[in-house]
Amino acid sequence: MTVKVRFAPSPTGFVHIGSLRTALYNYLFAKKHGGKYMLRIEDTDQTRYVEGAIEGMLNSMAWAGINHEEGAVLEDGRVAEKGDCGPYIQSERLDIYQKYIQELLEAGHAYYCFCSKERLEEVREQQKAAGMTPKYDGHCRQYTLEEAREKITKGESYVIRLKLPENRNIQFLDVVRGNVTVNTNDIDDQVLMKSDGFPTYHFAVVVDDNLMGITHVIRGEEWLISTPKHVYLYEVFGWKAPQYVHLPNILNAERKKLSKRHGDVAVEDFVRKGYLPEGLVNYVALVGWSPEDNQEIFSMDELIEKFSLERVSKSGGVFDTDKLNWINSHYIKESPVERITDLAIPHLIKAGYVAETEVEEKYQWIKDMVTVLQDRLSYVGEIVDKVDIFFTTEIKPEDQEAEEILKLEHLPQLLEVFAEKIGAVEVVDEETVKSIFKEIQKETGIKGKNLFMPIRVALTGAVHGPDLPLILKVIGKQNILSRIDYVKNNLL
Repeated sequence: MTVKVRFAPSPTGFVHIGSLRTALYNYLFAKKHGGKYMLRIEDTDQTRYVEGAIEGMLNSMAWAGINHEEGAVLEDGRVAEKGDCGPYIQSERLDIYQKYIQELLEAGHAYYCFCSKERLEEVREQQKAAGMTPKYDGHCRQYTLEEAREKITKGESYVIRLKLPENRNIQFLDVVRGNVTVNTNDIDDQVLMKSDGFPTYHFAVVVDDNLMGITHVIRGEEWLISTPKHVYLYEVFGWKAPQYVHLPNILNAERKKLSKRHGDVAVEDFVRKGYLPEGLVNYVALVGWSPEDNQEIFSMDELIEKFSLERVSKSGGVFDTDKLNWINSHYIKESPVERITDLAIPHLIKAGYVAETEVEEKYQWIKDMVTVLQDRLSYVGEIVDKVDIFFTTEIKPEDQEAEEILKLEHLPQLLEVFAEKIGAVEVVDEETVKSIFKEIQKETGIKGKNLFMPIRVALTGAVHGPDLPLILKVIGKQNILSRIDYVKNNLL
C-alpha cells in the first residue's frame, strides 16, 4: 500500500498553529513512508469563507517548507491545481457530491428532512429539559422517497440526513486513542447536504478521501466524535475506510485550547514577529510528539527520519513560548548574518531607527549592528528592543554591578585617555579600537577587566555583552565621545 495523506484546511482566515502542526505531521508521515502528501481546500461552509484565505494559507505552508506535490497551489499569485484527483477545492465538486448523495437516498441510507429551525430548537430544548442528549428525533424518517420528492416539488426547503441504524455499535481503531466504540443511539442523524446545495464536512470528507485515495486521516481530536458517522458512510458505500489518527489539542498555559484571545496563535503572527520557519516547525513538531531520545533540535530531514505516529501523545501539549524562543534563537545564531540583517531591516524601519531610503547606504552598518545582537535574539523582531544602545547618548547603568563599576577610582582618568585617543582617529573600526586598548595598557598600566569593563559600562550601561570593539565600531566616533561626556557630567 502506498501511503497517501492530506491536509484539508478551510479558508476561514488565519492559519492556526494547530493547523500548521496537522499539516506538518501529515507531511512527515508521508515522507517517512515514501508516500504522497496532498492539500485540499474544504470550503463547503460558504458563510465562513474569507477572501484571500486560500492564498494566505498556501503562502504560510510554503514559508514553513511543508510542500505538497498534489492539490491546490499558487501559480503567479493565483490559486491553481495540480494532480489527477481534482478538483481539489470542494466548492468545485458539487456535481460529484450530488451523484453520491443520490446513491445514499436510493439505497435508503439517507433521507430528506423538512424540519424548520424553530422545530429543531424546540425538540432540543425539550430533550435538555428531560435530561436527554440533544439530537435530531428522526421526525422526517417517516416520509418515503416519493413523498419527500413530492414535498420538494411544492417548494419545501430541505436538508438531507444520514439514516443511522438504531442501537448499533460502530467501532474503529485510532492510532493515538486505540479502539473506539460508539453506539448509534448516542449520535445524531447527521446532516449530509445543506439547504443551499452544499455538502457538510461529514459527507464531503468521506467522498473526497475515498476518491482521492487517502490511506491515513491525520487530523485534530475535535473530529473524533464525528468519526463513527464517517466510518458508517464508508461501510454503506462499500468502501475501505482509512486509518484514523486524531491529534491532541495544543493548549495554553492554563491547559485550555489555544485560541486567538490568548495571544499569538496564527502562523502569520510568528512570521510577522520574525521567527524563522525552521525554528517554528522544529518547536511545533515537539508539541504533542516526542522522539525516543532527548533530542530537541531537528532539521526537517531529521524530523522525517525520527517521526512516528505511535509516539504522538493522547493528552494535549502546552504551547511554551519560552521553549519556542530557545529553539528559534538556536537557528538565529546558526544563520548567516546577511539573512538576519535582511529580516531585521523591515522591523528597524517600522520602529523608526532606519529610514527606508538610507538602507542601501547604511547596509554595512546595519549588518554590523545585527552581528553584535544576533546571539541575543529570540526572534528577529526583538531587535528593536535591543538597539537603543546604538542610538542614545544617555547611558543608564543596568544593574548594581554596573553602578559599582562607575565608582571605580581610575575611571575618570581612563575615560579621559580613551576619549583623547578616539578623538584622534578618523575611523573607528575593530582594529583601531584594539590598537587603542593596547596603547592605553602600555601607557597607563590599566589592563584586563579594569580596562574593558569600565569602558563597556560607560558606553553601554551593561557589564556584559557582545564583542566590545564591534560595539564601538557600530556606535561610531561622535556617539562614543558624546556618551563619555554624558557619563562624566552626569554619572561620575
